[in-house]
Amino acid sequence: MSALLARRRLKNLLLFIPNMLLLSVRLMKDSRVPATERALVAGAIIYAIIPFDLIPDMIPFVGQIDDAYLISLTLLRLMERTDAKVVREHWNGGGDVVELVGAAALIAGKFLPHKIRRVLTSRVEVSREKGEGKPLLLPLLVASAEREVSADAGPQS
Repeated sequence: MSALLARRRLKNLLLFIPNMLLLSVRLMKDSRVPATERALVAGAIIYAIIPFDLIPDMIPFVGQIDDAYLISLTLLRLMERTDAKVVREHWNGGGDVVELVGAAALIAGKFLPHKIRRVLTSRVEVSREKGEGKPLLLPLLVASAEREVSADAGPQS
């Protein structure tokens, strides 16, 4: 990918963030969206609004990439668990929102460092401990740590 094309795609992605935030707010109000997904969307919105996160938003362009990535992943997850028609009903922009969100996640992921992408794509599984009714949060990393260590080690001499 040429530098000019990459720069143009990044600019389009950053202009897409306000539309994704507006879509997220509308989806939070829709009763057809499961409560868990609404909570995740709310978390992504809060993450995008707060200026201090993994890449501070005060750094122009670069600071918004992690926000776009997390919002895109949250919307992709929501579209897996609900009907895509629900998401399309709340979309006011042009084009197919499902394709746009998928492309936004792909492009933003290419610009993020691997370690930050790994943190943002980690999942949390809620399980119940035997005998107690308290939920236990168990992190499940999507990326394996072994590949990261071997990639960071570089050539051995």
